[in-house]
Amino acid sequence: MLRKNRVKYYNVFSHVYDGFIALHSKDLQQQARNFLISTVGPHPGETVIDICTGTGALLPLYAERVGDNGRVIGIDFSIGMLRVARKKTRHLKNISLVLADVAALPIRSGTADAVSCSHAFYELTGETADACLREVRRVLKAARSFFMMEHEVPKNRFVRGLYYLRLMSMGSDRMKEILKNETGRFRTIFEHVKKIVSPTGKSKIIIATKQPESQDP
Repeated sequence: MLRKNRVKYYNVFSHVYDGFIALHSKDLQQQARNFLISTVGPHPGETVIDICTGTGALLPLYAERVGDNGRVIGIDFSIGMLRVARKKTRHLKNISLVLADVAALPIRSGTADAVSCSHAFYELTGETADACLREVRRVLKAARSFFMMEHEVPKNRFVRGLYYLRLMSMGSDRMKEILKNETGRFRTIFEHVKKIVSPTGKSKIIIATKQPESQDP
């Protein structure tokens, strides 16, 4: 029931989502997107998957990088969000949109050169987050990475309070995990994990890399 309610919420929210973000974030969202795209660094001909893609803001940026011979796949559980994403990307032939649960990705193993998730991974419940990471690892090619971008702890006191409220809404255990051992969950699934912070200090990316095939059990 909880999941169905979340889907309904995002289906409705999709109609105003982009306008809401534009109103409240000014150019900060574009800075964050550029930071993520440059960190992922997709090359022509590669396959990039963006999970929890929402209205698909990242998809055209990836499509430009991978070119006509590459492939970009946006995955979300909200049909409303994907409908908005389709309006933005219908002119781009190298983009596919998929309605699916991130805990059960309908993607062949070893398909992706990169997987990303922007400001959405922390919305997943504990069990779903673990299942999502296992699925992401499965669909990645050997020695390739998952890029999870989130807000860094804000320096502004008021904004920091809002940030903590968001974490509290996820449950006290999840909040403690994020604040005290943010990379711990990733290290249970991936062999190599590191965190980098954007030049502005407002965003961070956790990069979780699958080990080379020769080392895979």
